[in-house]
Amino acid sequence: MASHRRPKQPGRTRVTVLTVTAAAAVVLSAQSASADEASKADVKSKVDKLYEEAEQATEKYNGAKEKQEKLDRQVGDLQDKVARGQEELNKLRNSLGSVATAQYRGGAIDPSLQLLLSSDPDSFLEKASTLNQLSARQADTLKQISEKQRTLKQQRQEATGKLKDLGETRKALGEKKEEVQGKLAEAQKLLNTLTAKERAEIAGENAKDGGKDGAKGDAKSGGDSRAGRGESRPDLGKDLPTSGRAAAALSAAQSKIGTPYVWGATGPGSFDCSGLTSWAYAQAGVTLPRISQDQANAGTRIYDQSQLKPGDLVIFYGDQHHVGLYAGNGQTLHAPRSGTNVRYESMGNMPFQFGVRIG
Repeated sequence: MASHRRPKQPGRTRVTVLTVTAAAAVVLSAQSASADEASKADVKSKVDKLYEEAEQATEKYNGAKEKQEKLDRQVGDLQDKVARGQEELNKLRNSLGSVATAQYRGGAIDPSLQLLLSSDPDSFLEKASTLNQLSARQADTLKQISEKQRTLKQQRQEATGKLKDLGETRKALGEKKEEVQGKLAEAQKLLNTLTAKERAEIAGENAKDGGKDGAKGDAKSGGDSRAGRGESRPDLGKDLPTSGRAAAALSAAQSKIGTPYVWGATGPGSFDCSGLTSWAYAQAGVTLPRISQDQANAGTRIYDQSQLKPGDLVIFYGDQHHVGLYAGNGQTLHAPRSGTNVRYESMGNMPFQFGVRIG
């Protein structure tokens, strides 16, 4: 007759060990997830900071580039003036030289003409007694030579100073370019420490910060999944621009929603922040300065945010390194930073300083 034994029940100690092991696994899993989130948040914070610093450097680069272009024009103008002045001086000297040649053929050169053709006509002008020996025409020619020489000397000195300034500006431009590229490379290096999923999540969070700007962006333009030419837009309220120019500028900027941010770019295929605003107002027939700090002084300042009207410039951050266009109902339309596209964004996401109404 077979015996039937009850299965041996696990001991209390074994049950306790299994329970503790399972609990530990849950805790470790939670801790790992928490650590992953902390790591992603830390990387995002550092990347955002680097992008902000890159934008600050971008505006300084834009300023140096604008100064270089201005100096290039000034140096070119001065060099043209010097060349024309030297040509005029040579003609004046040649006119006196022809007189001397005629006298030489006659047997002698008047001592006064010898002085006229010297390299230092200023010293000759001081000798009034000698001037009395000259004809009125010769004296007038000599004075013109003297004045032309002084002008040429001043222009050459000015050109030399401008060229030195231009060299320093080009050096600063190169340094700022390296700084921007370095910040962006450092940010990308940090992003590369994350998984593709985590990078996508960060991109999604950044796009979400931009408000309901539209829908799906082009993955090739930097991964801002909601910064493209959307089918909808945020509620911009019912306020109207204060002028036709402001309306035209805002409309031009709206036509560029989804266009990628590229540092130093002024459109029409890519923009940085001040590049977008200057381009938009150019479409309205208004020339704005190139950089945000100068645009901050381009019109009437408005410190009360409730008084802003669509099309006004809006300046952000204490050093005024970011600018956008007020779109209405607390929204700005701007080119945010690298890795994003032109989009609407709540003004509460950035430290607003003041608005600028372009007259």
